[in-house]
Amino acid sequence: MTDTFLAESGGFEELRQTLVQAVARWTRDAQDVQTPIANLGLFRRTAPTQPDYCTVGPSLFVVVQGTKRALFGQEAFTYDIHSFLITSLDLPAMMHIVEADEERPYLGLMLGLDLRVVSEVMLQSGFTAPAGKAGDPGMFLGRTSPTLLRALVRLVSLLDEPESIPLLAPLIEREIYYRLIASDQSARLWQVTAADSQVHRIARAVDWIRHNYRQTLRVEELAASVRMSPSTFHQHFKQITAMSPLQYQKWLRLGEARRLMLSENQDVSSSAFAVGYESPSQFSREYGRLFGASPKRDIEELRRAAGQGA
Repeated sequence: MTDTFLAESGGFEELRQTLVQAVARWTRDAQDVQTPIANLGLFRRTAPTQPDYCTVGPSLFVVVQGTKRALFGQEAFTYDIHSFLITSLDLPAMMHIVEADEERPYLGLMLGLDLRVVSEVMLQSGFTAPAGKAGDPGMFLGRTSPTLLRALVRLVSLLDEPESIPLLAPLIEREIYYRLIASDQSARLWQVTAADSQVHRIARAVDWIRHNYRQTLRVEELAASVRMSPSTFHQHFKQITAMSPLQYQKWLRLGEARRLMLSENQDVSSSAFAVGYESPSQFSREYGRLFGASPKRDIEELRRAAGQGA
């Protein structure tokens, strides 16, 4: 190995340990912490977890200790201290912690990505668009570098000087975007932000469904609105989100209904009607297929697991 490689490796471990100490300190009394930096969340788990459904918007996920796995369609993305995960649009996924214990808890962070700013940084960077097609990047892994960790250390360090966050956090986030653009996943990020790419068009469709999931979904009209044929639209939508448009709408409805029952104490029928179902019995059947239990039983188990009682 070259001296440069050895120097970078040493820098990597030192930076990682700095992040370990910072994330451990800020999550000492909680599993999840939404920080005063609007786009930054910190996470701690002291044991492996079971896969659970979640919504992940455009985000960067970095592990500083332990191992995590995201299940997306038929693919599994396992990442640890050497790799980061990026999601490029609002996606249905199942995530769980693979490696964690009391002595060495899982510690990680999530940074929400503003794709408009990513595009600006990309244009200002002077990099040229990579040749060829990188594949449909709904979710992908990249290699964590010392330069990326160094920028993340600076961002997390701002938590100790909150008066500096409004001015400095956006600048450091732009640097993080630059480091991602310069990473081994540059081609995928170009494809995500290109204004007329298939991914960009599907992202517009996903955004429409996300804001209108209670309405009847007419796939042909939605395909036309993003200037794609119905067959091409369906093909690319499924490649990028691992679901058909109708399945995606159903997943959004059921996820919102679960939130209404868990967080707002709505009953099953009220939640079903609120998210666009006309039949509570159909809602219960589809809910059970997705979450593995009836709505009532699922909510009871979630509350019990959270220590809230049945």
